[in-house]
Amino acid sequence: MTNKLWFQTGIGILLAMVIIFMFQEIREVFNPLVIVGTTIFLPALLGGVLFYLTRPLMKWLESKKFPRWASLSTVIIVIGLVFWLIYALIAPVANSQVSSLVNNLPQMVKEGEKAMDFVLNQKDRLPPAAIESLENVTDKLNDYVTGFSSRLIGFIQAFVQGLFLIILVPFFLVYMLKDHEKFAPFVAGFFSGERKTWIRHTLHDLDVTLRSYIQGQLLVSFLVGVMLLIGYLIIRLDYALLLAMFGMFTNVIPFLGPYIAVIPAIFIAFSQEPQMVIYVGIIMLVAQQIESNFISPNVMGKALDIHPLTVITIILAAGNIAGLWGIILAIPTYAVIKTILTNLYQKRTEIREVAGKEVD
Repeated sequence: MTNKLWFQTGIGILLAMVIIFMFQEIREVFNPLVIVGTTIFLPALLGGVLFYLTRPLMKWLESKKFPRWASLSTVIIVIGLVFWLIYALIAPVANSQVSSLVNNLPQMVKEGEKAMDFVLNQKDRLPPAAIESLENVTDKLNDYVTGFSSRLIGFIQAFVQGLFLIILVPFFLVYMLKDHEKFAPFVAGFFSGERKTWIRHTLHDLDVTLRSYIQGQLLVSFLVGVMLLIGYLIIRLDYALLLAMFGMFTNVIPFLGPYIAVIPAIFIAFSQEPQMVIYVGIIMLVAQQIESNFISPNVMGKALDIHPLTVITIILAAGNIAGLWGIILAIPTYAVIKTILTNLYQKRTEIREVAGKEVD
């Protein structure tokens, strides 16, 4: 019975639950490690993203007989030039639109309040269920507005802390680019024989999975941002650049990103001209359809091969467990776990086939 897969799986689950329970009981001991981990999490994450974006350039330079120090220096210079160009081209327009948005925001809020008052004045004509739902939405909006100032202060504090942590990103990036070939041999060095070969193969698959997701997702998000910018400029929507950049960033969130991106665009469109809300909806729908049916299949391919229903389930669960970071990291984490389990299953299948041949 101990050789049965269901028995081994059950024992593994029980051991995992026991370990989690023990960690919960002595979690105060690990508080310093948690603080260190949360401190380096953001720089390491951003450094990893830049690593997968710049590694192809570094490999190409080294294929042209560049020494490691020269290719590394070139990559850093290219990154600096790219950020400088982005700042030089986008920052003036973005600053102008931000200033205009800040100046016009009070008027937009007043117009939104007038629209809400109009709807509330008509609520007597609505059915009871609709009235109850409208009152619930109104209460939630009031609570959000009441706590907006505290949320804004918290956001500013987190943003400032993030800026200090981002200073560490170049250090992570440099060492990742410099020593990334040493990681797999170092980990595999703790094993021997077939296990060592399996570890090297699994680490290679994990590298391919993360590279496919990061490079593909960022390229898709960039293309979506370009499509939104073109659409917003065509309909002459105010703050087109800011809204397109917001859509590009939120598209990093799988499935939910486009719906989050359209909310401020609809608000701006309604305050500018109510009928523009329809145009914004059409632009978002067209961009989403092009992204899901043409861009993502060709850019991402089937590297992750995750069913949409699985994506929705994972995102909802991760959002409840870890908030925004859970939503952003849920899919790559799932892809990593899936890659490991797939390799485990393949290894087990190979062992069974070899054992069956020896018996025959």
